[in-house]
Amino acid sequence: MRKFFYRSFIELTNKRWTSFLLRRFVQSGISARFIPSYIKTFNINIAEFEKEAAAYPDLHSFFIRNLKEGMRSIEGAEGDVISPVDGMLADTGIVSKSLNMKVKGKDYSIEEMLGSSEKAEAYEGGQYMILYLSPADYHRIHSPLSGRVIDRWDLGRHSYPVNELGLKYGVRTLAKNFRSMTEVDHGTGRMCLVKVGAMFVNSIEYTHEGEKWEKGEEVGYFSFGSTVILLFEKGKFHLNEELKVPVKVKMGGLIGKISRN
Repeated sequence: MRKFFYRSFIELTNKRWTSFLLRRFVQSGISARFIPSYIKTFNINIAEFEKEAAAYPDLHSFFIRNLKEGMRSIEGAEGDVISPVDGMLADTGIVSKSLNMKVKGKDYSIEEMLGSSEKAEAYEGGQYMILYLSPADYHRIHSPLSGRVIDRWDLGRHSYPVNELGLKYGVRTLAKNFRSMTEVDHGTGRMCLVKVGAMFVNSIEYTHEGEKWEKGEEVGYFSFGSTVILLFEKGKFHLNEELKVPVKVKMGGLIGKISRN
């Protein structure tokens, strides 16, 4: 029964008109009044802000805020992989032969998520990593490695929550939500960076449209907290053994290494 009511509520509220109204509100000057309480509620570190909190004209501008220069450092050597976001590295594992990844006891289809059996098959036996961004986190996305963009595509319309309830009661949230994929050739293989939209605000904006990505440079942002999934081909990525998942990570922090064999 709880599952039924939860899904019914999401279906009723997660529509184009509700998303439109919420977007209008967070981009209005009225929403700026809520910034101080938002900071307090989520215990956000204002010392990292590029600007004073009062300088943001609305909640949307605050959500996509930049950090002061030097607040994040890019760790590791040339072949190392960094976290593309601030967030929780909530899960990692191996893509199964049936092209699934298991999250919170559920199997998620890589093929459904990517929208292509050909794309999915490239990651069979490879590593997946799931990073959740909370509403309190820095929402900008950076390149986890250096490489050449070989494809970009978007899928999905609505977005279910990607919090614990959303994963438990939602309808294949990570594979069904609005999502935007970027596939990158890093020299010895491919990586796919999947950006999954959050409830209500599906906006995933690119700030870098070029074909060349440099490790650590900004490539886009979420308009609200959401999820990033990284996919690596079999044998091409080695997880940082010091990470004990689940673990909070910062953008630029070392999460693994690309195999050059």
